[in-house]
Amino acid sequence: MRILITGGAGYIGSTVGSACEEAGHEVVVLDDLSAGRREFVGDRTFYEGDIADQDLLDRVFSENQIDAVVHCAAKIIVPESVTQPLAYYENNVGKTVKLLQGMARNGVNRILFSSSASIYATDSEFKVTEQSALDPGSPYATTKFMVEYVLKDAAHASDLKALSLRYFNPIGSDPKLRTGQQIEHPTHVLGKMIDAWLEKSTFTVTGVEWPTRDGSGIRDFIHVWDLAKAHVAALEHLDEVTAEEPYQVFNIGTGNGVTVKELVDAFQTGTGQPLDVVYGPRAPATSPAPTPSPTAPRTCSAGAPSSPRPTASATPSPGCPSARRSWATEPRAVREGVPMELLRRHKVLTALAAITLGAMVGGRIGAHRSHQRAELWAVATEGVRSADPRPRWF
Repeated sequence: MRILITGGAGYIGSTVGSACEEAGHEVVVLDDLSAGRREFVGDRTFYEGDIADQDLLDRVFSENQIDAVVHCAAKIIVPESVTQPLAYYENNVGKTVKLLQGMARNGVNRILFSSSASIYATDSEFKVTEQSALDPGSPYATTKFMVEYVLKDAAHASDLKALSLRYFNPIGSDPKLRTGQQIEHPTHVLGKMIDAWLEKSTFTVTGVEWPTRDGSGIRDFIHVWDLAKAHVAALEHLDEVTAEEPYQVFNIGTGNGVTVKELVDAFQTGTGQPLDVVYGPRAPATSPAPTPSPTAPRTCSAGAPSSPRPTASATPSPGCPSARRSWATEPRAVREGVPMELLRRHKVLTALAAITLGAMVGGRIGAHRSHQRAELWAVATEGVRSADPRPRWF
């Protein structure tokens, strides 16, 4: 298949692109580079611009015989959505409508949407299925909720086939380190934890009175490469799963929730160093967060590639060993003027995320190989606090 990925220069979109190519598909990228990075596109066919630009969409579709669209382009920062809700509704909802109009005009009728598990209401057991109640808790989450309804209505009114993947919490990096978390200061919990470690500052656990096992919020973390492979499976079986109902929804998660306090413990175990932790009030527009029910018939978990269900592995082991290998795009990134400091930070973020994930795997999911953690930690720390601006792993 030839696949158009909107937002294909971002963290998720670029990783999905790599997974698609490894599965034998051709990738075309449309991204305005407001958050994505040009070097993440690699040698793929690339169009820089707005997904709502109808002339550009006509050009993309006329120059490439697109079989399906993976729609990852969106604003995603929850606190920003609280202070700028209209910008989020315009960008995430309004521009998706324009994208769908361009697809319809050009005869492209398959779309895979990057949705979010943040649209779910939280129940007392913190487990959800695709049939669970919806109650988005922020303008960002509401935009995902609204786009799902747009897709559902459009699919029932036309020949559109649409599938929404409700992600939980992606973590880690492409195993070959072609791409990864490109935002210098991520606003998610692990990003803030890594910032606190790098800057020797305080990490705040926001809310310790949630009805969870230790009072802190709970998250289901999924390795981003598993998430990317779930996209490939969804694309390859999209016609099959939409044969009777043109709009479908799947949760993408592991079914293993980790609390913020447990994540702190995993981080400290992985680094071998204490983190300065304080406890504060709940942040605006937050909830303890659900996890997918592993026993639900439509919740994605480990499965055979031939399954019509997109799959996600419960043991993200590729993250640890891959994080100590060179970032394959580095030479091109340097040529294209990416600051060395950003590349260094990317490497550290990737390594720290991987060792934390490794500690979580060891404590809650499966066997953890401590020698890999030790090697990875040596790579992660070398040069971080030295005067050398170019650590040896570049």
